[in-house]
Amino acid sequence: LEPDVVVRRQEALAAARLRMQEELNAQAERYKEKQKQLEEEKRRQKIAMWESMQEGKSYKGNLKLSQQEAESGASTSAVPKSKPNKKPLRGGGYNPLSGEGGGTCSWRPGRRGPSAGG
Repeated sequence: LEPDVVVRRQEALAAARLRMQEELNAQAERYKEKQKQLEEEKRRQKIAMWESMQEGKSYKGNLKLSQQEAESGASTSAVPKSKPNKKPLRGGGYNPLSGEGGGTCSWRPGRRGPSAGG
């Protein structure tokens, strides 16, 4: 092998490694910046929640109200729909303790025997 070919190949390899390392450093910097922004946003939300709790309001309720206001501002015909009368899921005579009217499901205790462990 020619020594100057080997030297050129090693220099090219070192330059490629340097380029890749700089690219990786730039990506890491962008990631750190994004993480910092996310943490700042979380901190702001916690502060807002704490302040609303100090005022005696529910933070979740405020969040839902603000979303509803945004939706009602976007659509002027936001009329809540009334649900039709629903029938109950079970008949009125259902009692899980009596065992009547419950259908075919029934609970039975497990077998008693020496293989129960212990």
